[in-house]
Amino acid sequence: MTLYPFLLNPALHVKVWGGRKLETVMGKHLPTAEPYGESWEMHDTATVANGPHTGKTLGELLKTYGHDLVGRHNDPEQGIPLLAKILDPTDWLSVQVHPNDEQARQLEGDPRGKTEAWYVLYAEPGAKLVKAVQPGITREQMAQAIRDNTLESLLVYEEAQVGDVLLNLAGGIHALGPGIMIYEIQQSSDVTYRLYDWGRVDLNGQPRQLHIEKGVTVANLDSIPPITHTAHNHMPIVDVVHSEYFVTLLHQMNRRNGERITLDTRGEHFHILTCIEGETLVSASDVSFPLKLGQTALIPANQGTYTLAGTARVLRSFQPLS
Repeated sequence: MTLYPFLLNPALHVKVWGGRKLETVMGKHLPTAEPYGESWEMHDTATVANGPHTGKTLGELLKTYGHDLVGRHNDPEQGIPLLAKILDPTDWLSVQVHPNDEQARQLEGDPRGKTEAWYVLYAEPGAKLVKAVQPGITREQMAQAIRDNTLESLLVYEEAQVGDVLLNLAGGIHALGPGIMIYEIQQSSDVTYRLYDWGRVDLNGQPRQLHIEKGVTVANLDSIPPITHTAHNHMPIVDVVHSEYFVTLLHQMNRRNGERITLDTRGEHFHILTCIEGETLVSASDVSFPLKLGQTALIPANQGTYTLAGTARVLRSFQPLS
C-alpha cells in the first residue's frame, strides 16, 4: 500500500478557556457541549479520512513509511516535526514561553523546542494578544511580578485583526486573548512554561501549575516582535511567515488570480494544506477530494506534483529546504 494525499480528521481538545467557534466559524463538528479550545489539524494524533489508510493516525503511518512521509531530512523516530492547530479562546490563554532546541534538550530531554507563528482567522473588535514584556524589565522583576500576581501590568498588548501574523520565536513571551481565532504552525513540541494564568482554575477547580524558574530562565527580554498585517494583500501568493523551522504561504485562488495551481513537494518535504475560505479540489495521480472550509490535508513528501482547483484561500505550511 502506498502513500497519497491525506484528508485529515483533527484531534479536538477541550480547554477551560475554549468555546464553540471551531464549529460556528470553521465548520467543524464538535462532539460534545464542552468548551473546545484546540483543533490539532496536522499531528501524529490526526487520523486519515480518505482512501485505503482511513482511520489510521499519522503517527502509525510514520512508523511504516518514515522518510517517504516526512522527508529524508527528518528523523521518523522523533515524530512529525511540525504541528498545525486552530485555536479558539473565549478567555485569555496563560502567559507562556517556550524553550529553544538546546534548552529543551537540557531542561526536558526533548529533541526539539518550540517556535510558533499565529495567523489570525477571526477577531472581534478590540480583541488583543500579548507579544512581549515591556522593555527594560529584568528577570528578577518579572519573577517577582509573577509571584505578586501583577505580571499583566508589565506585558505588551496589541489589538489583532484578521490576517495579522505574529512569529513567536522560542523564548518569546506571548498570550492569546479572547475573541481571536488563529491558525498556528509550530515545531511539534508541547514543552510550555506557564508564567501567569490570570488567577484562573482548571476544569476541576484547581489552580494550574506555573513554571516560574524555567520560564524566566528561557525568556527573551530583549526584543518585541512585530505584527505583520496581510489583510489587504490580494496577490495570488502571500508570504505569511518564514522561519528556520517552517514556511507558511497563503494561496488566494479566484477568477482574477486563477483558480488552478500546481504545487510540488519535490520529494523532499511534506505540505500541510488548511482551507480558510471557500473550497478547493486536491488532486494527485488518481486521488482527488474536496478540501472545505476548516479542513486540513497532508501531502506526503514523496508525492511530487499535485494540483489545487477552485475558489478558495488555502494556507500551505512546510519545512524550508536547507
